[in-house]
Amino acid sequence: MPTHFLSRFRRDTRANVAVIFAITVMPILGGVGCAVDYSMATRLRSKLQAAADAASVGAIGKNGPAYAAAGTASDGTIAVGGPDALQIFTANMTGESGYTLNSSTAAVVKSGSTLTSTVSFSATINTTFMRALGKNAMTVTGTSVSSTTMPVFIDFYLLLDNSPSMGVAATPADVTAMVNNTPDQCAFACHDTNDNNNYYKLAKQLNVTTRIDVVRSAAQSLMDTAAATEVFNNQFRMAIYTFGSSASSAGLTTIAALTSNLSNAKAQAGNIDLMTVAGQNQNNDMDTGFTTIMPQINAAIPTPGSGTSNAPQKYLFFVSDGVADEANSACLKPTSNGTRCQSPINPALCTAIKARGIQIAVLYTTYLSLPTNAWYNQWIAPFNSGPYGPSPNSEIAQNMQSCASPGFYFEVSPTDGISQAMNTLFQKAVAKAHISS
Repeated sequence: MPTHFLSRFRRDTRANVAVIFAITVMPILGGVGCAVDYSMATRLRSKLQAAADAASVGAIGKNGPAYAAAGTASDGTIAVGGPDALQIFTANMTGESGYTLNSSTAAVVKSGSTLTSTVSFSATINTTFMRALGKNAMTVTGTSVSSTTMPVFIDFYLLLDNSPSMGVAATPADVTAMVNNTPDQCAFACHDTNDNNNYYKLAKQLNVTTRIDVVRSAAQSLMDTAAATEVFNNQFRMAIYTFGSSASSAGLTTIAALTSNLSNAKAQAGNIDLMTVAGQNQNNDMDTGFTTIMPQINAAIPTPGSGTSNAPQKYLFFVSDGVADEANSACLKPTSNGTRCQSPINPALCTAIKARGIQIAVLYTTYLSLPTNAWYNQWIAPFNSGPYGPSPNSEIAQNMQSCASPGFYFEVSPTDGISQAMNTLFQKAVAKAHISS
């Protein structure tokens, strides 16, 4: 062969493109095929994960069977939760193809006030292009975890001051009406069993509203609020106490024993009335015995729990004008007639209750100024400044606030609504409540 033909053959590169293409086309096709298969697997896994997310959230929804069962269940697995979650998972994958579900598991577990659902899956997705590389299928897995906080169970104990001072007219206009229609210019609608001196009866005739009238209405309204707020029928229980039906039997008195039947509690709240007295000076007019009643209500409230159905939290709702009138040698103020103590409530009485983990919500019904009353001017006015109740310097207001748990003090001035205030304290209690362990 001539030399110039060999030289030309060595320099000729026109066939290299075909050779290179032949060498590289298989990896390129393999890469494209892998991308297509992975894209399909990713899409199906996303669908499966979305179904698992929907199942884990739906299984602990407030309208679901697990949520309802968990209300009164002990800690642990909620049996109806798992099947319900899997049903939701399956429903969300209806119509999808291209995969084989290897396994799906679900469980709903209660721990304290927390309800947690876990849904997991494993599926096989067949490949198309990757078969050429020896991979016939891919396995995808996923898990979804959701949780919610269960409503807390709370027992409310209402301690409502119905002592004679709660017979004072409720507003300045009512005070004026009583003063103008009584020979001694008295604003107190005393519930005297002697009709000749029964200012309580006079107040009814004059359509004067007294503090006890408003407290009674507020207690009934609270039952309606609780019934409308609760998620479970027995989530809130109520007990109602007063200071006694009469001065002769003054002391902690049960109006309604602790019950989850809020409609019955509302009906019983209608029996709240002003303490009767058999004439002036019965018991030396000492009918507001905080030093006796506060320990009694403390003993009546069991140890508070964490907030579960079988261990409710405990709240004491204390409604009063905050002035003690009792026999107490350890009085915070100078005593009259021997050991008669008229003074702001001693906050130490509340400290003993709060130390047990019981929350105290205090609704202070402002002790109105009664300038036409000589007794008021001598014994109450020195620690109750302001024309219609406490200013920041009022010892009554300060001591009542010290009695309350942080954030649970509410003062009701003459123009405020006791019912609204009581409902506000209730909503704050429900909002703040949480499982402590």
